[in-house]
Amino acid sequence: MATPQAAAAPAGRLVIRDIGLLLSGDLRQPILDADAILCEGGRILAVGRLKDLDVGGAKTVVSAKGTAVAPGLIDSHVHPVFGDWTPRQQQMNWIDSYLNGGVTTMISAGEVHLPGRPKDVIGVKALAITAQRAFDAFRPGGVKVLAGAPVIEKGMVESDFKELAQAGVKLLGEVGLGGVKTGEEAKAMVGWARKYGIQSTIHTGGPSIPGSGLIDKDVVLEADADVIGHINGGHTALPLDQIRALCEKCARSIEIVHNGNEAAALFALRTARELNQLERVILGTDSPAGSGVQPLGILRMIAMLSALGEVPAELAFCFATGNTARQRKLDSGIIEPGRAADFAIMDRAQHTAGKDLLDSVRKGDIPGVSMVIIDGQVRVGRSRNTPPAETAAEVVG
Repeated sequence: MATPQAAAAPAGRLVIRDIGLLLSGDLRQPILDADAILCEGGRILAVGRLKDLDVGGAKTVVSAKGTAVAPGLIDSHVHPVFGDWTPRQQQMNWIDSYLNGGVTTMISAGEVHLPGRPKDVIGVKALAITAQRAFDAFRPGGVKVLAGAPVIEKGMVESDFKELAQAGVKLLGEVGLGGVKTGEEAKAMVGWARKYGIQSTIHTGGPSIPGSGLIDKDVVLEADADVIGHINGGHTALPLDQIRALCEKCARSIEIVHNGNEAAALFALRTARELNQLERVILGTDSPAGSGVQPLGILRMIAMLSALGEVPAELAFCFATGNTARQRKLDSGIIEPGRAADFAIMDRAQHTAGKDLLDSVRKGDIPGVSMVIIDGQVRVGRSRNTPPAETAAEVVG
């Protein structure tokens, strides 16, 4: 098990060499012609051929052994509470388990499972600020949990959002999980949040927890949140004609989640592709939830969307990396100089029918994770949750 850590100073110089496949996370160029990455101070310094890079003085040298390196995966939709515990399923170390699935960043859609979650305005703000502070200072296993996402309630006014922003809150929890459920009321609050730099997500589909309710396309369109949360339902999806309307009439992010309707997920993906707007597609698990905790949920979504949605695997990886990074304004998710040195090193699973990693994902198999790096530091080696990688990366210096 990875050890929970406070947010520490970045690592020294890191070299990843012997890369057989470098997935960029960028839809515009999903595969890079390079076999090495040089990082320093937790940031990517250079990407290219080993012979052309100045790799002297490296504190850590990792050999990918000819396997694939991808940006660390980003889960766009989680519901943390505090630390590495979830009361939803009474489970400890769930974030550490996601780390073993290649996830290096998680984005809270609201700390809704806290027992006794306050619903008065002062309590809503206090919880959000506390969660933001707590996860900013403490990273389970090194995973970056962007938390402190208040679920908006009736009675909130513009000054509340200004106060939240000044305190460091950058996210709203799912609109619709609290008392605000009409498009008109949500639109005003989403607008105040946006004015002060707070990004919003709206619940889409049938109710998920007690107190939530149906949020249909008309409410979603009127509210105009930044992210159409779980467009494939969490768990119950809207009718397909409403999903199409959301894709066609709204320019916001199309979030597809693991804990939703799989048929609706594929429909949303195909609609985005028809519109030539795959850059809008981002992935989350929407967990912990009633259906459990899914450490491999993001990898499962990548494999499903590639295999059944007929999307090249290298593009499907972008949905969980670069697309989310751009939509969420993160400094990770794409392998290019200046970005955070967050990586998942993978290979095809042992005995898969796929001839290589991309072919195995295209056939619906989950790859084997052999190492995860966050901010230039090796956090875990061979994953305890994925199938074993055929070839594993190794620290060689």
